[in-house]
Amino acid sequence: MRSFLLGVIATLLIFTAAGYVAVSQGLVPANADGRPPGIEMWAARTSLHATLRREAPQGAVPIQATDANLVAGVRLYGQNCAVCHGASTSKRETASNIAIGLYQKAPQLADHGVEDDPVGVTYWKIAHGIRFTGMPAFGAHLSDTQIWQMSLFLNKMDKLPPEVQKVWAKVQATPAPV
Repeated sequence: MRSFLLGVIATLLIFTAAGYVAVSQGLVPANADGRPPGIEMWAARTSLHATLRREAPQGAVPIQATDANLVAGVRLYGQNCAVCHGASTSKRETASNIAIGLYQKAPQLADHGVEDDPVGVTYWKIAHGIRFTGMPAFGAHLSDTQIWQMSLFLNKMDKLPPEVQKVWAKVQATPAPV
C-alpha cells in the first residue's frame, strides 16, 4: 500500500512539475489568435455548464416582455453588446474588428442567437460574464432591470413585435474593413 501511495504522489508531482514547465516556458498559448488546447476548452465549458446549473435564476422573470422592456433591451444591447456580438444584419463576415480579434470568438447573435436558452441563463451570463472568454460582467454597471430587459430581448430576438423589430433593425455594429 505504501508503494502505491508513493507512486500516486510521485505521479502528481511529475504532472505538477510538467505543468509548471509548460506554463513558465510559454508552451501553453497565451495569444488570443492561437487555438486553445483541448483540456482548456473542456475545463472552461464544463465549469460554465456546472455553474449555470447551480447559479442561473430559474422560474418566472421578474419583468414582463412588453414592447417598452424589449425596446430598452435592444438599446442596451446596441450600447453594450453589438460591437462584439453584432447587429440585426451582422454575419461573421461583417463582424467588427473587435469581434474578429476576440479569443474566444463571440457568437454573432443575428446568426447564432440564444433564443433557446432559458432567460435566467442569459441573465446570469450578462450579469457575471464568462471567464476564459471576452465576455465581461455587466452586473456592477447595469441594474437588474436592465439586465433582465436585455435577457428578454435576446430570448425573443427571432420573434420581436413589429415596433421592436424596427428599433432592432437600426442597431449597428462597426464592421471590419473589407
